Amino acid sequence: MLYKLKTIRGYKLHSRDGDIGSAEEFYFDDHHWTVRYLVANTGGWLTGRQVLISPYALISIHPDAQTIGVSLTRRQIENSPDLSTDKPISRQFELTYYDYYGWPMYWSGQHMWGYSPAYPFLERDKEKWPQVVGEQAGWDPHLRSSRDVTGHVIMASDGEIGHVEDFILDDESWAIRYLVVDTTNWWPGGRVLVSPQWIEEVSWEDQTVHVALTRATIRQSPEYSEQSLLSRDYEHKLHHHYQSRDYWTDQPGS
Repeated sequence: MLYKLKTIRGYKLHSRDGDIGSAEEFYFDDHHWTVRYLVANTGGWLTGRQVLISPYALISIHPDAQTIGVSLTRRQIENSPDLSTDKPISRQFELTYYDYYGWPMYWSGQHMWGYSPAYPFLERDKEKWPQVVGEQAGWDPHLRSSRDVTGHVIMASDGEIGHVEDFILDDESWAIRYLVVDTTNWWPGGRVLVSPQWIEEVSWEDQTVHVALTRATIRQSPEYSEQSLLSRDYEHKLHHHYQSRDYWTDQPGS
């Protein structure tokens, strides 16, 4: 199912033995555009540190109750590797973090979740993980904060179209499927969706995202609004409009 990050930000986090706080922020990588960590606001329980929770432990989202289920105990979280709130997420920290929980390292392989045989899903069944879960030749992730990227300018091939307003993720893989682009400075009242696969280049320093699409093509795309339901039918129309390959074709059951 698809969710907007701004919608689930603030959802209560339910661990195996009680509440642990709420969802405060999300870090995603700029390679697969997939959420790698949820940052929990523990309400003073673990002061002075960033409490990071990998999607490996985020087992369910309940929009009616506005909660997210976490398959960890409070003790596991409390004893997890400590990351100060003023420090970036380093590779050394991630190695220690993944070793602590015993999860396969997401960067150890070419797929969205490393060598996971369930690609493009996030495989949580330990019995189905590869035998070798240590660091292999993979890719070097650079993590981005969703709050920091919000507001980045979106450039079409022939000019600016707006800025990043939100992100839409898929809870099967925790991949960011679309950027919600506010185009009000160019097209009053309009919002459009842009898939990461249509991104040609990102200049993080200049806070600019370039897409390989023209302004006219974007303006003629299927209408999107806050009230729009992101149905599979809508997604079919969107990808057909851009003549692009969809992301769900290779998923089991498609």
